[in-house]
Amino acid sequence: MKKDIHPDNYRLVVFKDFSCDHAFLTKSCVQTKETIKWEDGNEYPLVKLEISSASHPFFTGKMKFVDTAGRIDKFNKKFAKFAKRNEKAAE
Repeated sequence: MKKDIHPDNYRLVVFKDFSCDHAFLTKSCVQTKETIKWEDGNEYPLVKLEISSASHPFFTGKMKFVDTAGRIDKFNKKFAKFAKRNEKAAE
């Protein structure tokens, strides 16, 4: 391997999938401000995940319902003010 091309700050980090409450401990150099107490009693940096192999439909074989209607309504509310501006500018 070439020297000085890999980061020096590899350490144990906990990755936690909050959609299914699954966590795993592995080495990483990702930067994080949060920590969590692991099963061995030690405290490790925490990286929060929305999806992992424990919750992804491809790996689990189960489809998970996602509230897309709520997301669409939230988007429409957020950007409704821009539509009003465009209507006024067109007049």
